[in-house]
Amino acid sequence: MSTLAKLPGLRVDAENPNHHLWDNHGTWFLHYTIHPTPFTKERIRRSLGTKDVKVARERRDNFFATLAKNAAAAAAAKPGSDKNAAA
Repeated sequence: MSTLAKLPGLRVDAENPNHHLWDNHGTWFLHYTIHPTPFTKERIRRSLGTKDVKVARERRDNFFATLAKNAAAAAAAKPGSDKNAAA
């Protein structure tokens, strides 16, 4: 299972290798939306600091891999999770 498939709120167009990427006058940005509350949303745009689309894709994939890792760690730390139930 890919890293992106582990994030339930993340929509990916498999036919578009540049999903979540935005070219702003030659510099690539990562863009995504978060929902801090059930009634609000916030669009996030972060510069990837590169003009090379291949580097931008790598940085995007690393960002989402880190996000998935942090989400898994947070889920495991919640009371009632499998790892905490054995403790």
